[in-house]
Amino acid sequence: MKGHVVVALSGGVDSAVAAALLLEQGYRVTGLFMKNWEDDDRDGFCPSAEDYQSARAAALHLEIPLHAANFAQSYRDRVFARFLADCKAGLTPNPDVLCNREIKFDVFWRHAQGLGAEFMATGHYARVARCDGGLRLLAGRDPDKDQSYFLHTIDPAILPFVHFPIGDFTKAEVRERARALGLANAERGSSSGICFIGERRFAPFLRRYLKAVPGPVYTVDGEPKGSHEGLMFYTIGQRQGLGVGGPGAAWYVADKRLADNALIIAQGDGHPSLYRSSCRTAPGHWLGPPPALPWHGLTKIRYRQSLQEVRVDADGSPSAGLLLTFARPQRAVTPGQSAVFYDARAVCLGGAVIAPASAPKDLAHPFSQHG
Repeated sequence: MKGHVVVALSGGVDSAVAAALLLEQGYRVTGLFMKNWEDDDRDGFCPSAEDYQSARAAALHLEIPLHAANFAQSYRDRVFARFLADCKAGLTPNPDVLCNREIKFDVFWRHAQGLGAEFMATGHYARVARCDGGLRLLAGRDPDKDQSYFLHTIDPAILPFVHFPIGDFTKAEVRERARALGLANAERGSSSGICFIGERRFAPFLRRYLKAVPGPVYTVDGEPKGSHEGLMFYTIGQRQGLGVGGPGAAWYVADKRLADNALIIAQGDGHPSLYRSSCRTAPGHWLGPPPALPWHGLTKIRYRQSLQEVRVDADGSPSAGLLLTFARPQRAVTPGQSAVFYDARAVCLGGAVIAPASAPKDLAHPFSQHG
């Protein structure tokens, strides 16, 4: 027996196959189902009960014990409160990133250790491998499912204790393995929506917790175009739900101007205001020794984006953030989302949250030379 590993058994096919693979590899496997959300469900949408039954069926089929834990208070205090604060500040936060750092790879791991775990495992499409003399986080082999983007802020000290059993699989291969194992959730759809809260109508949900403050809508040229429901309901690059009609191409969100609570829109998918050659970020979080700056490498500024060439510099501000300059202008660079950095070997080096302030437009373009 290789050791005792506690698997975050969510009810989905990915975590069920992860548990099965660990059994095949000779580990003692225990499942742990997390309930992280328990507010009154006024939408009539309650995914946790169905998820638990699916996790229970998988555990019974695999003949492993299943425990359940309620981390709802920790989730509310450490993830959801930050999510609401960022929305109120006009950002577009990514709660999955924060949930991984604060809950799955902290609260969950400590609870798992209380169950006697030597290791923990999840159904993430990511890998841990030895590189440069230490364990590093790598992108998953399936580029369409790689989830290292959501893991870039976890404490690197946990990597020796983490398994990602499906990191070398594609989604199709995971489903094929689930069918071969006879798992009842082999065809179950992938989860989406707000982390642990699920798929629901975003605006009505957010109105429960934040007061909407309507304001004006202007074009990038300053022409009034009506009013918006509240900046928290919009994100950079958004097309749907703007309430702006008329002839010509569709309209898109180009900016959210907090100073006067104004939503700024641009007409046409290719409008220059939707693209940025550079941006600033908050201080970086690194999963190993920080790279020497300036650093040339690869980045994603949103999940499932293809890797983009970037130069990273210190921005020279008191915030000790980073200045990113892209080899090609990027569409819908969104404050609150993360820029995650990779080297050419698919090692995830870390990342940083994109800041609202734009970078100066007169910066010399750094891709004419490297170093």
